[in-house]
Amino acid sequence: MDWTPADLHFEMEDMVEDEAESKRSFEMQDPDPLPTKLESAFESGSLVKSYEPVAGYDYHFRWTRDAERRVVKKIDRRICLLLGLMFFVLQVDRASITQSPSKDMLEDQGLSRDDWKTGQTVYFASIVAATLPSQLIGKWIGCEKWISLQMISWSIVASMQLGVTGPRSFWVNRALIGIFESGFVPSSILYVSYFYTSTELTKRLAWFWVGFPMARVACTLLASGMMQLSGLSEFPNPQGWLPGAVSAIIFPLGCIAWLCLPPSPTQTPSKSHGRRSWVSATEQKIMVNRVLRDDRGKGEMSNREPITLRSLYTCLMDYRMWPIYLIGLSWQLPMLPSVQYLTNILRTLAMSDFERRLRHLPADLIWTFNLLLFTYFSELVNERLLVSSLSQVWCLPMLISMYVLPFDRENINTWALAFLTCAQPFVHAMLLGLASRNSGSVANRAVSVAVYNMCVAACNIIALNIYKREDAPFYFAGNKILIVVAGCNIVLFLIAKRFYVSLNQRREVRWETMSRQDRQVYLATTKDRGNKRLDFRFAH
Repeated sequence: MDWTPADLHFEMEDMVEDEAESKRSFEMQDPDPLPTKLESAFESGSLVKSYEPVAGYDYHFRWTRDAERRVVKKIDRRICLLLGLMFFVLQVDRASITQSPSKDMLEDQGLSRDDWKTGQTVYFASIVAATLPSQLIGKWIGCEKWISLQMISWSIVASMQLGVTGPRSFWVNRALIGIFESGFVPSSILYVSYFYTSTELTKRLAWFWVGFPMARVACTLLASGMMQLSGLSEFPNPQGWLPGAVSAIIFPLGCIAWLCLPPSPTQTPSKSHGRRSWVSATEQKIMVNRVLRDDRGKGEMSNREPITLRSLYTCLMDYRMWPIYLIGLSWQLPMLPSVQYLTNILRTLAMSDFERRLRHLPADLIWTFNLLLFTYFSELVNERLLVSSLSQVWCLPMLISMYVLPFDRENINTWALAFLTCAQPFVHAMLLGLASRNSGSVANRAVSVAVYNMCVAACNIIALNIYKREDAPFYFAGNKILIVVAGCNIVLFLIAKRFYVSLNQRREVRWETMSRQDRQVYLATTKDRGNKRLDFRFAH
């Protein structure tokens, strides 16, 4: 029997109703013989036939939940674990430079604290400038190759920090590292989105950022070891050994990624396995179909199809994504200067640099716990923007206390307030997952995650200039600004929430007022794509 796209859409609606009873008794059944849920992204009005050419896609294909769990575990081992390690070394490389203001490193490199601050501004400005072009290159040549090439490139540049002897060489080095690191995060997110559903992606991203505090601890230990070698090296900059040691780890890892990461779910044989695939034909069909049924937009574009200038302009002008960009520009502001403040407080205490760094450890542990707790909770309750707004609610009381209460720098209460502010719930993974979810197409996803990361990098530049030297040591003016920012951020989260709810409500009203025939005509003739489709609903 021949099926039209509209016929398939309405037939699936009827089949979903028939399956409802079996879904209710899921917990009482053996998971092995139970087929996966029938409802998918295609039931909300997609043109099913337009996806039939996609390699591995089969609308009639069914599989067990246990089989899907086994496939996900394979993806975790083969892809997610390696990418998680790559994220970790990225954070180690970034954390290695944050160790510089501690004690002797600045003097060894011929830098002042203002020079270091300028270098950080140059680094983040380079990320802002290069992220989108880098993402476009990755989409063109393949994300898995571009990720590897970036790692190899920035490892070489990072090793050159051994020769830094003044501000200019330091700034050039930071600019080059920023350029080569700029596309790593958005390209990685676009790449893993080929293998994971929306909910799975957000949770994996949270685990990727668990590597941030781990990297800070690793750099603490490495930096302390390097300090013990001062005077034993012929290099003019013995403290520059830290980024050099880190680059020695990054380079081989980039080579391993080049050999092991598959281009897509339908291209799992890798150079490290010859022509052999690490999934069976059935498992490959599960990989493809489960992702397409979660998000039909992932089948609209090849993984090596470049984004045209016209498509780029369309994605940038997608106002539906702008609230997420605005949030990315400001949500970290209340926390980032507090890290600098806590470092300044610890510097006044009579203890070694190693002990001061260890004082950051409790904040890192709470930060990690909050990261996983808030991310998993948001998926559990299917609420992202309101949960993300709690990061601002967390900071606001501490910032108000630091502004109002007459604490001394040596007062334990001042340290505790800065400590708790640094432990702010980190909702970066949640917001990146939201940007990916609401993109609705591969091209829009590639652009949106890149633009969001550009906004986050710009946020870091702003944060570097909140606390002024003339405002030290209590930074009352800076804290006053942060209080206003945190309050505005709460309002911004609520406005974004209302914006997406209103969009969904208007589309739902239009869809419900259409007759069955009108829906069939829309499904068969519409030129809307991605999140512009009338049957697309935004996550919030």
